[in-house]
Amino acid sequence: MNETPPRRGDEQFAGEVNSMFDRISGVYDRMNRVMTAGLDQTWRERAADRVRLEDGQKALDLCCGTGDLSFALAERTGPEGEVTGADFSRPMLALAEEKATARGVTQVGFEWADALELPYGDEEFDAVTIAFGARNLADLDRGLAEMHRVLKPGGRLAILEITQPSRQPLALFFGLWFDRIVPMLGKVAGDSSAYEYLPESVRSFPDAATLGSRMDGAGFRHVRWTIMAGGIIALHSAVK
Repeated sequence: MNETPPRRGDEQFAGEVNSMFDRISGVYDRMNRVMTAGLDQTWRERAADRVRLEDGQKALDLCCGTGDLSFALAERTGPEGEVTGADFSRPMLALAEEKATARGVTQVGFEWADALELPYGDEEFDAVTIAFGARNLADLDRGLAEMHRVLKPGGRLAILEITQPSRQPLALFFGLWFDRIVPMLGKVAGDSSAYEYLPESVRSFPDAATLGSRMDGAGFRHVRWTIMAGGIIALHSAVK
């Protein structure tokens, strides 16, 4: 398949991104493992740790994809807790539900939701996470406002995202990997446009400091971030 990758700012951006993730759902997990040498699971575990969940608490995992971070959160809330994995790609949600059934996980529920207009009440969750999904939001500030709204006072937010390294030689390697190798992998996976979109989405997303400022502007406090993997992954956290 060789469609034009979504362009941020287009009127139909959200719908195009949705369609793109629907198409790649079947190869999503395998591509993540290949592109990150399997480290994406470790990064998700760190994101789950950052929100400091306790037994019996309630968490929301936005842009949950096939559910890996949702399951990590469930391990921290225990059998009495409740985790909601929300995504706007129904094929991704179907795969997440298959994983939950295979693992016998009952305290995680997966459902369709628009991150810019969440179908949840005010102050409903003890924690909100979003991994590799914030850069796909058509309106980042609106998404942050929704995350803030559904968090309880004292609740924690964690955002795990790809960021551009500024130091050489990693910046050069990053450019070669994302601009050359990743689109080639996309061709092998059967959807080159989806993996042409990936480097563009990273370039257009705020750097770590700017994202921290946007989180502060949305009303979050104690905003901090950790740069991992030599400068290509940022883990932000904050408190309502």
